[in-house]
Amino acid sequence: MKPSALKLIALAAVALSTTAAWASPIDLTFAGVAPYPSGNNVLIENYYNGGTSSAGTSGTNYGIYFSDNALAICLNSTTVFCSNTSKGGLGDPNSQQNGLFWLSNADAFLDDPAGFTTGFSFTYSAFTTPGSISVWSGLDGTGTELADLALPATGGGCPAYGADFCPFTALGVGFLGTAESIDFSGTANQIVFDDVTFGSTTPGTGVTPEPSSFLLLGTGLLGAVEAIRRKVSLRRSTKVTLA
Repeated sequence: MKPSALKLIALAAVALSTTAAWASPIDLTFAGVAPYPSGNNVLIENYYNGGTSSAGTSGTNYGIYFSDNALAICLNSTTVFCSNTSKGGLGDPNSQQNGLFWLSNADAFLDDPAGFTTGFSFTYSAFTTPGSISVWSGLDGTGTELADLALPATGGGCPAYGADFCPFTALGVGFLGTAESIDFSGTANQIVFDDVTFGSTTPGTGVTPEPSSFLLLGTGLLGAVEAIRRKVSLRRSTKVTLA
């Protein structure tokens, strides 16, 4: 049985909506992982995986989880002094309260079992000690290494915010293949990450197709649907006469 034009149009609409969904990057700002201000002992745990942090807070379920040592660090403002770290009032105003750090082991892991592609980006601050990140095809930094970046010490400092780990530097990397984990590496308590973004090499943002691209895609799909509809209609109207 031939699919109806309506069914084909529905399929085209699904294709369009799926493409639009793929175009949206995921941005982890760590805001809400811990109450603000707070001590720096809240584990991220399943905050981004449909569960909660060790403080009982819950966030959007992205199917992403962190290693057992991953903590949320409280970021200073001009009136709140809860750590030696701050964004210095720069960057996304919705990403000024918490970041990612750890106090044990040489690194922390982020796992995404569903996998992600295209690119990965973040901001970080490392006052005197360099670090690195690497992107892997398997969970917990296993499989094939798809990308890696050396992270130099950032120096600096923001006296008005009472923070040596300030401001943050933005970096990103593109890669081929599908990644399932990220290894954040550096000396414990000497590097902080924020604005962890998937699907873009610019943290907190993403390069998405212009609306005109979706329009052209839609026009092409619907044009194909119309051509098929006419062909089916022509076949139905053609009668074969036997001699």
